This record gives sequence, structure tokens and C-alpha cells, in this order.
Amino acid sequence: MRLVPVLCFVLFLFACKPQTHPALVFQTDFGLKDGAVSAMKGVAYSISPNLAIFDLTHEIPAYNIWEAAYRLEQTARYWPAGTVFVSVVDPGVGSERKSVVLKTKSGHYFVTPDNGTLTLVANSLGIAEVREIDEAVNRRKGSGKSYTFHGRDVYAFTGARLAAGVISFESVGPVLPAEVVRIPFNGPQFKAGALSGGIPILDVQYGNVWTNIDDSTFNQLGVKAGDLLDVAMLRGDSLVYHDTIPFANTFSAVPSGAALAYLNSLLQLSFAINMGDFSAKYKVYSGPDWKVDVKKILPLRDDQGR
Repeated sequence: MRLVPVLCFVLFLFACKPQTHPALVFQTDFGLKDGAVSAMKGVAYSISPNLAIFDLTHEIPAYNIWEAAYRLEQTARYWPAGTVFVSVVDPGVGSERKSVVLKTKSGHYFVTPDNGTLTLVANSLGIAEVREIDEAVNRRKGSGKSYTFHGRDVYAFTGARLAAGVISFESVGPVLPAEVVRIPFNGPQFKAGALSGGIPILDVQYGNVWTNIDDSTFNQLGVKAGDLLDVAMLRGDSLVYHDTIPFANTFSAVPSGAALAYLNSLLQLSFAINMGDFSAKYKVYSGPDWKVDVKKILPLRDDQGR
């Protein structure tokens, strides 16, 4: 009989333990100078004080849908299945663009305007289902007169309700065709002994140029540390940079101020200046219209054919 009070106490502690929810991750181009991000978090916290709310970034350049797409792609794979991402880079707020929730094949959820933001996660994580947000149900009460802050009134509200389990994915709204708006971009490929790919983003703190040429594609070129690469970078059809760069495993493998090619933390081919800013020096930037072409420079053979 002595076990009964102990058992009751254990059950009491279990009942009092806060319910855990999937993480809710916010991304915007709002910056942190005003109260917009705090308002979104307040809406989410009002849904459930037990939500675990995190920031991806709020420093997306204003209106830059492509960079929003890239930062989701860069980050989402490291979060567990069930995580709900709310991404609000929405220059078309109040227009006819759809408000959607994408469920990927990896089990992640993305709450966002369908304006190209989902381009890269749709490619890499796959589309399981897309639903349009039914604003008659999934919109903050009393916000119907506001047309310019759907991040607070629709996306944060819906994302929080989904993460907190107040609604199921099926309750978001009607099913849409399993497709999203996509921004065209240059994908990685190996062809005729050469590499090509896009320059989706910069390592903004240091000015390093990141491509989307992954290590498995890069390895087809047969390059090792110390080999020289012929590198051309273009914006559209305009050549911006062309030079010979050594491939190295670390920045310190080349002298200070020298350029190098390397694999970044995402195992993608990248370019940098040791202790310098490659982008600023050579006026190379990023976006879906940027392209890079790479060839391996073969060593010259002597007269004996060696």
C-alpha cells in the first residue's frame, strides 16, 4: 500500500510536465529595428506558452525571395522532422499570391507565401503535400482589416497552431496540386570534363563565394589539394571574373591575400581570399542569374611524354 502515494506522486509530476511541441522557426526580411518580429512571436506565444520558438534569421535583404529560399535550404535539413518554419519575405503581401503550408517528404513544414520561397526545399526535401491556408479559420481573430502584415496575422498564427497541435496539417486548408512557384536557377552538372553550377549565396561575413556544386559532382573532376582550376564567373551572359585558382583544403594553405577554391561547410565548391573578401575585390555576387564554370588545368607534359 505504501506504493500508492509514490505512484500518485509520479503520476502528478508526469501530468504537470509541460507538453513539448515541435520547434517553430521564424525567418523574415523585417530586421530587428522595430517590433514586427516581437509581434509575430507574441502571436505564437499566445497560442501556446510551451512553444519552443527560434530564429533562423531576420536579416534577409528586403524583398529578396531567392535568399529566403536559400536560407531555408541551408538550415532545414539540420532540424528534426516535424519542425515548422515560418518564412515571411513577402513583397506581394495583400495580392493574389497564395498563402500555403508545404509538407516535405522529410516531414518538415513550411508556412509562407508561395512566391518562390519554397524553390530549393521543394527540390532537396521533396514535396509530400501542399495546402492553401484557409484564412476564414486560420487567421488571427480581429485582423481582417489589416492587409499588410500577414506575417503576424496569418503565417505566425497558422504556424504556431500547427506546431502546438491546435490544428492538424489537414486543417490548414484545401489541398493544392503538389507543386510550388519556383525561381529558375543554374543547377550543378559535370559535362565533357568540366563543371558548371550556380552561385546561390555569399558567405556574407567574409565575402566568400559559395556555389551549389556539391562534393559528389565536384569529385568527378578528379581534383586534389594543390591542383589548379580554371574558373569563370558570369552574371547572365556577361563574364565578370576569369582566372586560375588553386584548390586547397584550408584557407591557410595559400598566402594571405591569395585566392583559393575549397569545399565549404555544406561540402559545396566555394571561392575565397585568405584573410580577404573575394566578392568585394572581384565584384562577384550571388543570385539565380549567376553562374560558374570550372575546369581542371592539366599539368604540362615534357618531351618524353611524362
